[in-house]
Parts: sequence; C-alpha cells; structure tokens
Amino acid sequence: MGAAGSADRTKIVGTNACAECHKQEAEALKGTHHFKTFREMPRDAATNKIAKAMGVRRVKAESVCLNCHFTVQEKGGSAEPISGISCESCHGAGQDWIKVHSGYSGKTAATETKSEAAARWKQAEAKGMIRPGAVYALAKNCYSCHVVPHEELVNKGGHLPGSAFDLVAWSQGEVRHNTWHSKGKDNVAASAARRRMLYLVGLGVELETALRAIGKASARKIYAFDMAARADRARKQLAAAAKAVPGVPEIGKLVELGHAGALKLNNEGALLAAADGIAKVLEAISAKYDGSTMSGLDTFIPTPDKYKGQARAAAAVK
Repeated sequence: MGAAGSADRTKIVGTNACAECHKQEAEALKGTHHFKTFREMPRDAATNKIAKAMGVRRVKAESVCLNCHFTVQEKGGSAEPISGISCESCHGAGQDWIKVHSGYSGKTAATETKSEAAARWKQAEAKGMIRPGAVYALAKNCYSCHVVPHEELVNKGGHLPGSAFDLVAWSQGEVRHNTWHSKGKDNVAASAARRRMLYLVGLGVELETALRAIGKASARKIYAFDMAARADRARKQLAAAAKAVPGVPEIGKLVELGHAGALKLNNEGALLAAADGIAKVLEAISAKYDGSTMSGLDTFIPTPDKYKGQARAAAAVK
C-alpha cells in the first residue's frame, strides 16, 4: 500500500457519496486539518516555499503534493483534486465497494442475518474497503504520509521528514468520528483494548516505514538521518513494550526484525527484507489479538491531554 493519495483515482467517488449515509462522520471531518488542507494549503507561505524549491508552480496541479494532501478523482483521463484528505484516503477508493458495504445483502439491517452480514463485509474488503477493525491497513495509510515517502521533497524541498505521529493521539483527537453505532448520539472514544492495538501496531508500522525509507534513501542527508532516528526510537519503544507484555511474543519478533538490517545507506536488501518480515508479524498480531490481554502497555499510551486536537463533542453530533 502506497501513500494515502495513491488510491486508484478512477475509483474515487468523493466525500458526498459517503455523506449520504454518514452525515455525522462527514460533519466531523469538516472540523479537521485534513479537511481544511484543500483550501488553506495552496495559500500557505511555507507550502509555496517548498513548492518553489521543487519546481512546482501550482500545488493543486499534478505535483508531489497531491499524493498526501488531497483526494484526487480521475474522469475521462482528467485528474482533479476534489477535497483534502477525506474518507477514501483512509478507507480506500470506494467505487467497487460502496454499494456492497451498505447493501445489507439486498435486505434491511433488521432482516439481514449475521452470516449474510459477514459475507457482505468480506466482499467489501475484497473489493478494497479498509474497515476500522483493520488496524494494520489503517495504520499503513496514516504512516505512508505522516512519515514522508519522498527523499527529494525533504532534502531539496525543505519539507519536514514527517510528523511526530502517534496513532492513538492522532486517531482519538480531532479526526475521531466514531458516531455510526450510536446513531450520531456520541463520538465514542476507543476502548482501552483498541488503544493498545493502535499503539502497538502503530509503533510496528513506524518501524516498518522507516526501514523502507532508509533502504530507498540515496544520500547522507536529513531524510536518511531522520528515518534512522525514527527506526531506532521505534525499536526501543517496542523493546519496552515486549517487556511489559511478555504474553505477546510477537512483539519480541518485531524487535528482532528491527535489528536485522543495519540502519545505513546501500543496505536496501536487508532493510526491505526486515520491513517485509515486520509487515507479516503485524498482520498476524492484528488477526490474533484484540488488545484485551495487553494492559501492560497502558502506561505507554498517550492520555487524552496529549491527543492531537479536540474530538467533535457529543453535543455537536445530535
């Protein structure tokens, strides 16, 4: 999976198609930096300084900026940015699955059986939908942009190498839109068990992403240095997590793989092999665990005062 904006542009349906049913979630999106980037980013002085350094005349034109900062739709061979970071940036281009996921197997919510619902969700996922329970896939999308996937953009353009990103702090802040099951009555916070999964898988994806970036890096400059620092930090945090949760041996495997390749240039083979191994372990963790047995991680997980922005309050979701 590449950067969030690299979803098949010909299969982007746009936020309005999602908002037909997900009105509350769409309203929550409007209060986020993800939404505001569409109008604000092209006018931003720092953005335009980076664009100039990269030889980009228009941020919303075909440029490296589109991949992470906009949702781009292609029709008739013409590509157009239609919004900022939006529903399909996280949940996948919707054309193939949007009707499947909301079709109740041709019945209604009250009459569809559990087995029919399970089959429907399986089909939607097979067609490219990334559901909230797919923690690893969601984390991959987040980190594919929050850890910048473009060496030249950093070394030449002066773009930051990435955000000080934590999957719990960011997912539970302003972007939280967990209102569907309460029918808009509450923007439900993630449970303790889910926060543990978000924390652990997020750390693993940070390590995986940084290793891939180092493997592809070509110059001893800020990009490679920052990615090496990210990888080293993630390895240390995972080592602490492994001690705190000894009943999850897969965490130790992540640490082992994280040290399998030296954090240096011209070591692509070893680093990508390590990253591939980490991906497999993370997929296994996501499938095997639900976080309920990982209370040892709780002291590491960001508390609400550390969340990125304010989640939309229940009173605003009525």
